[in-house]
Amino acid sequence: MKDIELISDKLTVYFDDPFWVGVFEHIEAGKLSVAKVTFGAEPKDYEILEYIIRNYYRLKFSPAVDTVVKESKRNPKRLQRDAKKMVLEKGIGTKSQQALKLQQEQNKLERKVKSREQKEAEELRLFELKQQKKKEKHKGH
Repeated sequence: MKDIELISDKLTVYFDDPFWVGVFEHIEAGKLSVAKVTFGAEPKDYEILEYIIRNYYRLKFSPAVDTVVKESKRNPKRLQRDAKKMVLEKGIGTKSQQALKLQQEQNKLERKVKSREQKEAEELRLFELKQQKKKEKHKGH
């Protein structure tokens, strides 16, 4: 039998005071990537669907984290009970939290590098300006 690669996408919407937050989980080849979206006011189902259609390709997913993919046929009533439990639960899974944290840390590092480069460029510009002023002072003598 052939190995079939499963791709799974899941969206969890929950209230994280004071905003409604959506967490997109994308599982492909045993790797979990996560993207977080802040909706603001409680989104309606059609608003969520419209957001997915318009913005899914623009989402910035976190780096992939290893995860265990379970593959089994499940009873529809069991699925319904699980869905109800998930609605009652607050928050997101720990793997998702790890992936979001990893993405946050990467963004932080990128910001640090960018701001450091800007700071060095500004210092160099000011140094060049001072050097030019020195040269202009000594031109007349």
